Amino acid sequence: MSRRKFLKQSSCATLGLLTFPVYSSAFSFNDSKDVIVGHNSHKYKVNLNWGNLNPSQTPVNDCHEMVQDSKGRIVLLTNHVKNNVIIYDKSGKLIETWGTEYPGAHGLTLVKENGTDFLLITDYERHQIIKTTIDGKVVFTIDCPLETGKYNSKDEFKPTETTVVANGDIYVADGYGKQHIIHYNDKGELLNVFGGQGKADGQFLNAHGICYDDRDKKNPSLLVSARELNQLKRFDLKGQFIEKIDVPGALICRPVIHKKDLYFAVLRSKNALNPDSGFILIMNENNEVVSCPGATSPSYKNYKLKELYQTIRLFQHPHDVCIDDDENMYVAQWNSGRTYPIKLTRI
Repeated sequence: MSRRKFLKQSSCATLGLLTFPVYSSAFSFNDSKDVIVGHNSHKYKVNLNWGNLNPSQTPVNDCHEMVQDSKGRIVLLTNHVKNNVIIYDKSGKLIETWGTEYPGAHGLTLVKENGTDFLLITDYERHQIIKTTIDGKVVFTIDCPLETGKYNSKDEFKPTETTVVANGDIYVADGYGKQHIIHYNDKGELLNVFGGQGKADGQFLNAHGICYDDRDKKNPSLLVSARELNQLKRFDLKGQFIEKIDVPGALICRPVIHKKDLYFAVLRSKNALNPDSGFILIMNENNEVVSCPGATSPSYKNYKLKELYQTIRLFQHPHDVCIDDDENMYVAQWNSGRTYPIKLTRI
């Protein structure tokens, strides 16, 4: 079945598959009109054919994360070891591929140093972070931080994400391991560790993603997704807890900042019957949810966000988003039948 047929059939079946009310104003679908998803100022036209390649020549497994490089190219990370990194132009045309040694390729961060692009790849099966050039040459690796005393063996270290702050320091989220955030300098030398597994303010259940938030230039901070807690947590750069933001019903992946807004792929809806019940979530600079493509129209009662859930079967375990310089969004998906990313064109 083609992705377009899947969308048509699953959209028409939505009313029978979901047990929650459907906010049909968030999308439209028929044979002659485009599918439109989202709310308020963040609405998008769906393109299911973007980036489709010949799977026998350029296969994907899980499409984990995406970034846009300084040349405007879209860089996709997959854990298929025939081609871990696939580079497209914005139209979805294949430019190049590389990478055969990253079976647990999960997190992808673009690093810009003196006008040159580098990548940070987290590989939870290798228990490593690997810094590479944009064409795949290894610069250095970061291994399990046994010297912290937090780990008994390297197998306990299963990093999922990195972020890089203004001075080049690297923060690693051990989201599939012991839930620590480990702080390194730009050479990969250990500076600090904080967090850990738990439900307290400064702890995590699945510290899946992390990003550097410099929208407030006087008070830069770190945002970490505590996915199983349905929360986003903010810390200062020394690891001190600042605040938590509830996103009820949404198992959020890494936070992605574009201009003043904050974007997330939501892996699934917490209380949905179907496991592939994900959607996209967009917050403004005041931490208010303003749009949920593929899901409930965001609503607040007594200043608290009402529970969010999928309303159209468009996404299958969305895992990351990339926002390009034209405000379009690319959605990479985990466990989605080895499908290529979906493009959402801003309207």
